[in-house]
Amino acid sequence: MALQGIRRSIGKFIANPIVRLLEKTHISPNAVTWLGFLITVAAAVLIALGHPFAASFVVLFAGLFDMLDGALARLTNRVSRFGGVLDSTLDRASEAVIFIGIAVLYAGNQSVWGVAVSGIALITSQLVSYVRARAEAIDVNCEVGIFTRPERVVILFIGLLLSTLNFALLVALAIIAVLSFITAIQRLLCVWQKTKSS
Repeated sequence: MALQGIRRSIGKFIANPIVRLLEKTHISPNAVTWLGFLITVAAAVLIALGHPFAASFVVLFAGLFDMLDGALARLTNRVSRFGGVLDSTLDRASEAVIFIGIAVLYAGNQSVWGVAVSGIALITSQLVSYVRARAEAIDVNCEVGIFTRPERVVILFIGLLLSTLNFALLVALAIIAVLSFITAIQRLLCVWQKTKSS
């Protein structure tokens, strides 16, 4: 819970000033969600075309939008169930396109290991969110875990930024794959503990 509180505090510190500005533009939270997704797609294209360093900054910029849409919805009293589903759906799609872009990059370089680790990172990162979604579907709060989406974005940013160094991006993907798997297990255990008596 302490880790979750730290994440939220950092997110508010970064997002609040920008959200105040967005409020004055009358842009909708859903539009912010779509814009973040489109920026992520642009980052994936840059990666696939062999420009991971440039893409690192685009990924980081797109990650900012992930904090803004929900904060804007709460500030403007435009929170909706559809908005929540749209946000979660496009978050998953955003991560998928980035890992696919990386896999395309490695395929072009004929790196079997790169393609494999990209695929594993894609699967395990999706598992983290899937377990939480299934838990919430049965009314179990399951936001625990050492490695959630913000941490994945940061590690991915570092890996892409240092991609000119041998194995830097591959190491980042391996970290994402392993820690995401551990987080998925943590969440499964959380659900098990909360439901074993029911």
